[in-house]
Amino acid sequence: MPTLWNSDSSNAWRAALDRYEAVIEQQGAARLPELDRWYREDFPAAIAARKTPHITHDELVRVTEWKMARGIFRPRNLVLVRGNAPELVERTSTAALAAIPDPRRPIALLADLAGVGPATASAIAAAAAPDVYPFFDELVGAQVPGLGTVAFTPAYYAKYAAALRDRAEQLGDPWTPVTVEQALWAHVGGKAGTRKAK
Repeated sequence: MPTLWNSDSSNAWRAALDRYEAVIEQQGAARLPELDRWYREDFPAAIAARKTPHITHDELVRVTEWKMARGIFRPRNLVLVRGNAPELVERTSTAALAAIPDPRRPIALLADLAGVGPATASAIAAAAAPDVYPFFDELVGAQVPGLGTVAFTPAYYAKYAAALRDRAEQLGDPWTPVTVEQALWAHVGGKAGTRKAK
């Protein structure tokens, strides 16, 4: 499959992004289409509507469910996420979202919550500030030249996010790191596409 990353064709990038919802449907995860719509539409609006941006415990659980439905299901992480105290989630996420647009601090603060690593933290940051933070997906990271083997660490995420920000800037308006990530993920067909390719 030709690499989308190296393409300067706005049509190729737009075609990949336009396939995103269809690829979500193809993943075969029962709740994924509903969770994905919530994640892309309702969740960012809810954060933006709050006087002091933060997320709730229920939202953290839903974000984790979305991430796992789109990628790899890790039951232990979901149990840990559910075990976070609601007040702790609100306090931690308030501090993290107040640190935007720092490239590292929001991710580090959110990753202090039980069961939350750089990928889940990035999903929250991306919903709050899509022009700064992309969601951290291993299938996307594998398509970006020069990043090396995907590692779910804050240092790797910082390099990944910087690369996607740069690519969004090269593509121009209306591209954001979030839409670049979605286009790259859809380009390879998500997890379903990876399974078919094996």
